[in-house]
Amino acid sequence: MTCEHLIKLEQALIDAGMEVTYRGQPWSKNCREWVYFNAVLPLDEFRAQFELAECVEDHEHRGTHSGSESGLVCRIHHDAIMGLHPDAAGAQGVTDLKTKP
Repeated sequence: MTCEHLIKLEQALIDAGMEVTYRGQPWSKNCREWVYFNAVLPLDEFRAQFELAECVEDHEHRGTHSGSESGLVCRIHHDAIMGLHPDAAGAQGVTDLKTKP
């Protein structure tokens, strides 16, 4: 499970049936729990729908050899919610996720 700053978003994506493609420590010891979803994640919409702490930052990587990704990273706990980079993902996407009461 991701930290308290990302857990509600992670659970909403799982509850919405989004496919998790990877969970773990992807790059270095500076990464703790990174969860990758098989979708383009609408970061602006997530910020509007979820109360994300100031420590949660947008992350974008346009890799030429190591893949591309886009998502949100907690700079305190080094956890992340990642999806496909929009430039490399084609038509996949997810929108309009709502928090559950």
